[in-house]
Amino acid sequence: MGSATRGATESARAALARTSGVDLTTGEQLLGAARTIGSSKQLVSALTDSSAGDAAKAGLIGTIFAGLQPAARTLLEGMVASRWSSGDDLLAGIEEVGIRAIAASAPAGSSVEGELFAFGQAVTSDAELELAIGSKRGDVEGKRDLVHALLAQSSPQARSIAGHLVQQPRGRRIGELVRSAATTVADASGKGVATVTVARPLTGEQRSAIAQSIARRYGREHTLNQVVDPAVIGGVRVQVGDEVVDGSIAARLSELKLRLAG
Repeated sequence: MGSATRGATESARAALARTSGVDLTTGEQLLGAARTIGSSKQLVSALTDSSAGDAAKAGLIGTIFAGLQPAARTLLEGMVASRWSSGDDLLAGIEEVGIRAIAASAPAGSSVEGELFAFGQAVTSDAELELAIGSKRGDVEGKRDLVHALLAQSSPQARSIAGHLVQQPRGRRIGELVRSAATTVADASGKGVATVTVARPLTGEQRSAIAQSIARRYGREHTLNQVVDPAVIGGVRVQVGDEVVDGSIAARLSELKLRLAG
């Protein structure tokens, strides 16, 4: 991420925090705008042209997105007025703010990130389903409808986010899409995300103990994304961001083999 994008992203997050009237529709409209902009190279170029004035870009937004509610329009105008390192960074920025706006509309106590993780695991564990959703071929609206059907019992927030991701993957696989979105949702509520890989599903007591340990280590609560993989044999492998703490039996056996070989 370039310095221009970092600054623009920070400004967009701050703008979202101080904008009133933000709701589910705000986020959905921003995600829709990201898809519209991303579908036109000319539009992306016009909105990231550093020589174009803010007024001209705002006028372009007003013309193309006349139906946006005030909060969504204000946020979008602010983002296109910022400098981004690339057009893809602009799209990523709009997507992030849209996801954060949607996350903010979720009722207290809900777990949108948990629903997204469950959806991602369900898709990636079924090769045929993953191909249907992740293939570059096929109708994007059909993919969206399939995702909405799969998430029929989930929150409208999870359906909106997942539906957008499959329509505009921007070269990302479904697993990466879901992890990134779930991390953004968690961060919006002041939490981190930890992927916990175990040989067998954790009990409630084990899950609570691991969550408390991670919170102490990183200074904030983390949503646990549990992955069951018999190959770890036993123990726990925990990943938070780029940091991995591997206490699995498989890792210990591998280390032992290396020592014996040496």
